Amino acid sequence: MIQRIQSLYLLAVAALMATAIFTPLAYFAAGVEEYKLYAFSLQGAQESYSTIYMGVIVALAAIIPFVNIFLFKNRLLQIRLCVSAIVLLVGSAAFIGLYCYRLCDLLASLEGDKVFTLGFASLMPVVAIIPVVLAIRGIARDEALVRSLDRIR
Repeated sequence: MIQRIQSLYLLAVAALMATAIFTPLAYFAAGVEEYKLYAFSLQGAQESYSTIYMGVIVALAAIIPFVNIFLFKNRLLQIRLCVSAIVLLVGSAAFIGLYCYRLCDLLASLEGDKVFTLGFASLMPVVAIIPVVLAIRGIARDEALVRSLDRIR
């Protein structure tokens, strides 16, 4: 049901989190060593490290709002899934912050010029909370309308 505004909000959340999955979240460099933090890996020039836990949380934060669009007949379940999406978005922002903090500590121990840059994708979980809250408001408004119509009958 794409015709409802909350469906567009949920689609926007899914698109924002898909962007966070496929684009670099942060860049780190110390001397000649350069690292890029993605949702599922930390990639260096010669090695790659797994960040699977963060990737799973970010992927779930992208999948749940997309699935939630098609549950339009069960509005209470939609609200619950939106709340769980907010929890996942906060968790993914916390994971990104944790990995950035740990890698900044790693950079401090290395020699040479140190560069740390957050990618725009690292802000996506925080930005995506706003459309989820708006979707909850839209779903609650639909539920209130349906309940008021049930009273009339």
